Amino acid sequence: MHTLRFAVAAALGLLVTTARAEIVTKTVEYKQGETVLEGFLAYDSAGPARKPGVLVVHDWKGLGPGPRARAEQLAKMGYVAFAADIYGKGVRPAPGKEGATAGQYFKDRALMRSRVVAAFDELARQPNVDTGRIAAMGYCFGGTTVLELARSGAGVVGTVVFHGILETPTPADAKNIKGKVLVLHGADDPYVPDAQLKAFEDEMRAAKIDWQVVKYSGAVHAFAVVEAGNDPSKGAAYNATADRRSWKAMEDFFAEIFAKG
Repeated sequence: MHTLRFAVAAALGLLVTTARAEIVTKTVEYKQGETVLEGFLAYDSAGPARKPGVLVVHDWKGLGPGPRARAEQLAKMGYVAFAADIYGKGVRPAPGKEGATAGQYFKDRALMRSRVVAAFDELARQPNVDTGRIAAMGYCFGGTTVLELARSGAGVVGTVVFHGILETPTPADAKNIKGKVLVLHGADDPYVPDAQLKAFEDEMRAAKIDWQVVKYSGAVHAFAVVEAGNDPSKGAAYNATADRRSWKAMEDFFAEIFAKG
């Protein structure tokens, strides 16, 4: 009898553990004006009724497996993660056409902001999100995009940029930034020259933002993107050490900005 009771208790315990670890994922349609967008939501069904939210913005390839996997990682950490779709439902550039697609948004920062604000608003609408604790993070093109979200005055308590382009046509808009900023940067990134980095730092100083720039030696552009390959001479390549270190820096940053009390 005792053996049976132990077995039943163990089975029930396993079910409870499994329930606590259930990550819910779903595709979410939303709009910016008349444009239909299709994002990806991930969260743990257990835990607090309201959790911090993290907006994830894709690189120039659009919303694919990489940003979705990052959203699931964040969900396992206890956050409600929403991988945004900046380009629009079904709009994914063909290989070799990524620059042309992303370029439309680099040239039209108002459109870039409108698309990312729509994603931010969609995340904030989720019933399990603590709207006072929302951060945004992005890779390459997405890094630029989340900076523009912050510059727009959106209510993000923190912005994390992974190997992003830092320049903006409206640096004075940094005065609108409400939260802290963390830039995770490849020290040898040829797409972000020293002059651009200095201009960004000057922009943050002038606006009196709480900001950090962390440089990773030997890392070039796209250091956190596995699909970027392993040849730094091309200017963009994956760097496992920089990827690991930058993710840990982001974890520590989130622990700071999401702390209560």
